[in-house]
Amino acid sequence: MKTLLILVGKTVNKHFVAGINDYVERIGHYMPFELVTIPELKNTKALTEDLQKEREGELILKLLQPSDTVVLLDEHGAEMRSTEFASWLQKKQQTARRLIFVIGGPYGFSTALYQRANEKVSLSRMTFSHQMVRLIFTEQIYRACTIIKGEPYHHE
Repeated sequence: MKTLLILVGKTVNKHFVAGINDYVERIGHYMPFELVTIPELKNTKALTEDLQKEREGELILKLLQPSDTVVLLDEHGAEMRSTEFASWLQKKQQTARRLIFVIGGPYGFSTALYQRANEKVSLSRMTFSHQMVRLIFTEQIYRACTIIKGEPYHHE
């Protein structure tokens, strides 16, 4: 199973970039994993929030294949402990050809993207910056991989 993490806009904080790149490299030892960055839209001040979500959604939808399992990182998604997420990921590895996680832009997701999604996952009820979510989520994917392999990274 190939796993992609689609992001809207570049990660700008150099510390987050370094951490994300470190975890992406580590994840690659466990499974095929790729970050895909959708360029930020230009002239967004002239766009309503809904129009911005719609345009970002169109760019994301172009990357998806009909057979993809699409999971949105969304505040209204299912919350899981790290061990539960590892178990969930392990099941997806057995059933999905391509697992696509999506971290949306500053205003969230378009209606079309919500309709296309198979599931939603929430990292927390707390609010994090979109930049920080990227680092936290790549770490959680890495953590899930180590839990699946029974490695000592995760302590409970």
